[in-house]
Amino acid sequence: MINLISENTSSKVNWQGKIVSIQPRTRVWRYLTDNRTHYHLGYNFFIEGYSCDSKKQFTVAISEKQQLKGLYRVGDILEGTAWTKKYEEREFADYYKVGSLKLLERVNENFEALPPPWVMMPPSIQTYEERGARILSKSQWDFDKDIKKYRFETFCYGPKSCKHYKMGRPRSVPYKNRGSALDDGYLDELCTEGRDDDD
Repeated sequence: MINLISENTSSKVNWQGKIVSIQPRTRVWRYLTDNRTHYHLGYNFFIEGYSCDSKKQFTVAISEKQQLKGLYRVGDILEGTAWTKKYEEREFADYYKVGSLKLLERVNENFEALPPPWVMMPPSIQTYEERGARILSKSQWDFDKDIKKYRFETFCYGPKSCKHYKMGRPRSVPYKNRGSALDDGYLDELCTEGRDDDD
């Protein structure tokens, strides 16, 4: 008997490393005129360290519950187990289903207040949802509109006053057989209407 192994398989790994960045993990449904709905699933931890499959830089998907329990922040050193991604085309992080998560070393909490990008503990998922995501210029985002079903994109949740933010030229996303309408900033204002310039 021949056992056929599916390409969409996943294996368990051990990993350890330092958090160098934390971003919200979001699934986005995009539709007419660049409108979009964001579903916040948890966090992506960008790690520098090592894993048993020889990665030195990797991304680990953490649930909201795990973050609320550990209150992790940039600079913390963690270890745990996880599973490799099962669907390459639609999963961004390298590792999912994190278990045995342990804090090995806490970053010094007595740091001075710094302007963005911030390095303190990330906001709650509810805060991200209330703040709203800002679309980024073509030079700052990861978006291939030729990919119709699954693609990776980058959004900004930083303050509206951030000097690094650039929306870029107006653009649109066609929907089926309808014409396209350009977004010249209206959607950004709509998505972030609940906060001030420094929020």
